[in-house]
Amino acid sequence: MKLSLSSCLNRQLGLRLLHKHIKQEKRNVVVTGIGLVTPLSVGTNSTWKRLVAGECAVDRIKAFDASRFPIQIAAEVPRISWGDLGPYRKINCKTLQTEEFFDATRILGFSEDDKRKTPEFIQFALAASKEALEDANWFPVNATSLERTGVAIGVGITSIPDIIEANRLIESSEKGYRRVSPFFVPRILTNMAAGYISMKYGFQGPNHSVSTACATGSHSIGDAFRMVRDGDADVMLAGGSEACIHEVSLVGFSRAKALASSYNEMPQKASRPFDKDREGFVIGEGAGILVLEELNHAIARNAKIYAQMEGYGLSGDAHHITAPRSDGHGAWLAMKRALDMSGLSPLDVDYVNAHATSTPLGDEVENAAIRRLLSLHCGKERHGSPLNGRYPPNVLTVSSTKGSIGHLLGSAGAVEAAFTVLSIYYQTIPPTLNLDCPASEEFDLDYVPKKAKECRIRAALNNSFGFGGTNASLLFTEPNI
Repeated sequence: MKLSLSSCLNRQLGLRLLHKHIKQEKRNVVVTGIGLVTPLSVGTNSTWKRLVAGECAVDRIKAFDASRFPIQIAAEVPRISWGDLGPYRKINCKTLQTEEFFDATRILGFSEDDKRKTPEFIQFALAASKEALEDANWFPVNATSLERTGVAIGVGITSIPDIIEANRLIESSEKGYRRVSPFFVPRILTNMAAGYISMKYGFQGPNHSVSTACATGSHSIGDAFRMVRDGDADVMLAGGSEACIHEVSLVGFSRAKALASSYNEMPQKASRPFDKDREGFVIGEGAGILVLEELNHAIARNAKIYAQMEGYGLSGDAHHITAPRSDGHGAWLAMKRALDMSGLSPLDVDYVNAHATSTPLGDEVENAAIRRLLSLHCGKERHGSPLNGRYPPNVLTVSSTKGSIGHLLGSAGAVEAAFTVLSIYYQTIPPTLNLDCPASEEFDLDYVPKKAKECRIRAALNNSFGFGGTNASLLFTEPNI
C-alpha cells in the first residue's frame, strides 16, 4: 500500500519531534557489559580477581630481546604463542590458566593468516568487545536495534610493526614499494578497531574513534556516554585498545625519560604510584570495553547493571607537550566538570581511581588537584594524622592500579574505567602496589597501599591525562534504580 505525500510528511515530522524530544531530555546511562584484555589476564573476572589479590603483571620483556636497552621491562598481555618461554608467572608465582592467555584462534576463531593480517590492537579490541557483548547479552538482529547501537573505540599508538615493515620493503630495492601491502593504510588507521567491530556485528549507529594519547580510552567512553545520553544511540560499545610494546616505543619513551629505569632486576617493583621512590611508568598494553546503555532500554530487557555514568569532564593544560601543569589546574578542571555535570557534591565522592602513572611530577600534580577539589574530606586538613595507620571512615580513598598492570597508554583509561565500575559493583577498592612510603606530607589521603579494601562506594571518579595536555575524568555511581 502506497502512502500519500501528506502521510509521509506527517511520519517524518513525527520522527523529527520524537528525536527532538529524546535530544532535549538528557537520558540516564548505565554500564551493562565489561570486556578486558590486560597484562594480568584475558577476561574480566580473572583480571579482577588477580587485581584485588595484589598480583603484578610487570616482568622482563618477552616480545623481543631488550637486553641492549636501558629499560628491559613491560606489562605484556600473556600470549599463548609464548610457549617455549615457560609459564608466565606473577609476583606470587601463581601460573595463569590456559584460558587466561591471549589466543586469537581460541577467542576469535582466527586462522594463522587472519592473525598475520590483523594488527594486535584490533585483535585485542575484538576480544574485549566479544566478552563485553556476551556479558551484556546484547546481540541485536532487528534493523532498529542495529541502527541504534554504535561503537566508540580509540587507539593511542598505531601498529608500529606495520610501519617498520613497509619502510623496510620500500628501502629493500628500487621497486620495493611494489611489495607494500595494499592494506597497509587500513592496518595503521587508529579508527580501524571501531571499524572492524562495527562490521563484525552490523552496528550501524555512531562509528567513532579518538586518539588522545593516554586519555584515549576515557575520551572514547565519555563521548559514547554523551551519544547515549543525548539520544544518538541506545547502546554504545566504548573503550580503548593498545598493542605497541616494541623496540621503537620503548626507546622513544625511554629517551623522553618517562620510564622507570632502575628496576630491570626487580620488575614487579618498578611501577610505584605515589611512592617516594617512583621514577617513571612501565609501558603496558591491552584493551578495555564497556557496554553503555540507556537505563530504560536496559531495564526493559532485564540487563545486569553494574553502575551508572553521571559525569564526563574534559580540559586542556595549554602548557607543555609532555609535562602537566605544575599547579594541576587541568586535572582539577576535568574532575570539577565531571562533578558539575553529575550534580553531586565533593562529599559524595568516595573513591578516585587515579591516573597516577608513577612519574615524579605527574603523581604530585594529580594528588594536589584531587586534594584541591575534594578537600572537604582530605586527610590532615580535616582529620589530622591517621591513628595507627588507619584513616577516619570519611577520608577520601584514592588508588592507582598501574602498580599492578603498568601504564596501558591508549587503553589505560578504558581498562581503569572498568576497574572503577567493578569497584562500585563489588564495593571493593583495588590496591596501590609498591607504596612503601608516601612521597611527602602532601600525600595524606588513603591510597590503599598493597591490600584491597572493602568499603562503601556511592560515587567514584576515574582520571586519565595524556601528552599534549589532554585531560578526561569520568564519574560513575551506584545505579539509580
